[in-house]
Amino acid sequence: MGMFSSVAVLGRRQCGKSTLVRNLYPDWDYYDLERPDDYQLITNDPLAFFSRHPDKVIIDEAQQYPELFKVLRSVIDSNRKKNGRFLLTGSSSPDIVKGLSESLAGRIATVELWPFKMAEFYAQPLPPIYELLNDKATRIEDFKSLAPSISQAELYSHWMFGGYPEPRIKTQEHPLFYKLWMDAYFTDFIHRDIQRLFPRLNTHNFRKMIQVLSFHSGNILNQSVIATSLELSSVTIKEYLDILHDTFIWRNLRSFEKNPLKKLQKMPKGHFRDSGILHQLLKLDDLDSLLLHPVAGTSFESFVIEEIIRGFQSTLQTNLNFNFYRTKDRSEIDLIIDGPFGYIPVEIKLGVKINKRMLTALNSFIKDTNSKFGILVNNAEKIEIIDHKIVQIPAIYF
Repeated sequence: MGMFSSVAVLGRRQCGKSTLVRNLYPDWDYYDLERPDDYQLITNDPLAFFSRHPDKVIIDEAQQYPELFKVLRSVIDSNRKKNGRFLLTGSSSPDIVKGLSESLAGRIATVELWPFKMAEFYAQPLPPIYELLNDKATRIEDFKSLAPSISQAELYSHWMFGGYPEPRIKTQEHPLFYKLWMDAYFTDFIHRDIQRLFPRLNTHNFRKMIQVLSFHSGNILNQSVIATSLELSSVTIKEYLDILHDTFIWRNLRSFEKNPLKKLQKMPKGHFRDSGILHQLLKLDDLDSLLLHPVAGTSFESFVIEEIIRGFQSTLQTNLNFNFYRTKDRSEIDLIIDGPFGYIPVEIKLGVKINKRMLTALNSFIKDTNSKFGILVNNAEKIEIIDHKIVQIPAIYF
């Protein structure tokens, strides 16, 4: 807050935005635009409101009043040199994205909040591996000095149940709460958020699309095939995917297109951003059922990708891009991290066995792009250099 006049904390519903900001700044004035009294107080005369409250103000669920951003622009411009004045929270919507990018560009910092990262849930600091990954000077041998902060059992539990704060915390005392909360989540999401943000949307078709996507999560998406199965147009399918992405439920992972030496496949890929949501949609209630299910491998890949992305975002490193990689000859890599440090290709496997064929795509990418090293993430017992420029790092280190 000390660097900017205002900060916006965005994230999906129930990820802990309100709790976070109120705990960080308990002495600030707090207003929730989903409460009728607070909404009326601000919207009746917003300029008068800000004249009475010129700083140290939290406005929760700011997307409920899109005109707020235009008003805030003039309020901030009246004293541009003063930082730490306003803190906004909101679930993503076309209105809030447009308001932040157009009305408040250059005046506000935007921070995305996600459900618990694995280490965070187990009250551990950010794993030190991200400091090494962000450093241009890191050598492949440097990874062998790392130590994990969580156990294999803790990793499996977090993968199984995801990171939403309320169900993960309360279920420790009330085992039935998790399933009840998850059952209600999408109903609330569709009826409370989606219908309000997109009143013309066919919620029945949208709900069916979500269910179908649970079987495609972590895979290349053929939108035409999905459209045919749902008897919808490809345009509608793309619209639904964009809505799910913009509301932080789904991640559209774009294809890496910076290798001029190979013919690259540009079809989209995506996954549910919380593994607990995916497993609930698939009616998987325990780890044994998950490990026996055909989606286990892609679910684990998506889980690790999200853990890695959240880890990098926690470092506040800028100019980062995350992509997947697939050539026309079907050479695939699950994640390409593109940052100031160069390219880091990451292949992810649920098991522990390694064969040379697993390393072919990594070695080819490293050679084509002159990358320093590649990473194979799996569930082995220790970090090992398994090829000249490839290091095996168990998932518990992320």
